[in-house]
Amino acid sequence: MGRKFWPVAVGITLVLAAVVAAHRWNSPPQKLAFEVNPNRLPADGLSSATLAARPAAGVRFEIVEGHRHGRLENARLYAGVLPGRIVVEARTPGFAPARAALETALVTSDLAGDGTPDFLRLSDEADHRAFVRWFTFLAESQYFVAPKDLPQEIDDCAALVRFAYREALREHDGRWASELKLPAVPAAPQVRKYQYPFTPLGARLFRVTDGPFTPADLSGDAFAEFADAETLLRRNCHFVSRDLRRATPGDLLFFRQLEQDLPFHIMIFLGPSQFDGSTASRIIYHTGPLGNSLGEIRRPSVEELLNHPSPRWRPSAGNSNFLGVYRWNILRDMV
Repeated sequence: MGRKFWPVAVGITLVLAAVVAAHRWNSPPQKLAFEVNPNRLPADGLSSATLAARPAAGVRFEIVEGHRHGRLENARLYAGVLPGRIVVEARTPGFAPARAALETALVTSDLAGDGTPDFLRLSDEADHRAFVRWFTFLAESQYFVAPKDLPQEIDDCAALVRFAYREALREHDGRWASELKLPAVPAAPQVRKYQYPFTPLGARLFRVTDGPFTPADLSGDAFAEFADAETLLRRNCHFVSRDLRRATPGDLLFFRQLEQDLPFHIMIFLGPSQFDGSTASRIIYHTGPLGNSLGEIRRPSVEELLNHPSPRWRPSAGNSNFLGVYRWNILRDMV
């Protein structure tokens, strides 16, 4: 009898196994356990939260909401400077995706009291270096552009500085390089804390009124897209020294020539060129209009400028027209 019913028993077992397998196949996959800790951060561009998923093997994270409000680095979520909600999705094979959210809160401090909000300051050393590299590269690159191909906005010394400053803070992708008609770009990291114009101030990048930063400045007239040389000096930079030897790449040299209609003039200290391989430190500036011409961009070496035919243009402590070396407020050392 046992032999007679054995094939039937085997058949029933196989059917049951198939039913169980089909049930498992059609069941929804197990969901990941996923959390962001903490789930609230200041929007300071520096604070971060830990991303924890279980099981942890092979997990990948992606921001699916609020891309401009934060950034991912490995298993950490860093706040940006724009306040808002960030949603991160965790994925790993064999499990259903899971999501977790983090809120970032607006930061309105100005620890230096210089009118520049702390959310714009590049206190991270890597961001400091990235900004300087791009700022000096972009300013120097315009020296090699034919005058007819220069961006229309670059028509004087302050315009060249504003252009390089703003573009150094942008996201540097292929589309950006194409729009600026750059033949090549350096293999350099970009500023991570934020990309212009995605900050609480939007496109208004330059301080144009006196006083420390306050929350009212976010919607008032304290910031603008335009600033002349005097405004850059008085409200966007801080004094370093009248000794040119204290200058570092990206610093600004200011002059005041009272006999001119526009007395304030800016030059950028480049340091060694990023283009010709020379070790000699160079300075770059736009002359502004010269007589009936539109002027030009010049790139003398420090030695050449110190021996300028007109003493009033020499960046030396003995020249009363030379106001000194200045540094951007966003690069101020807060230690």
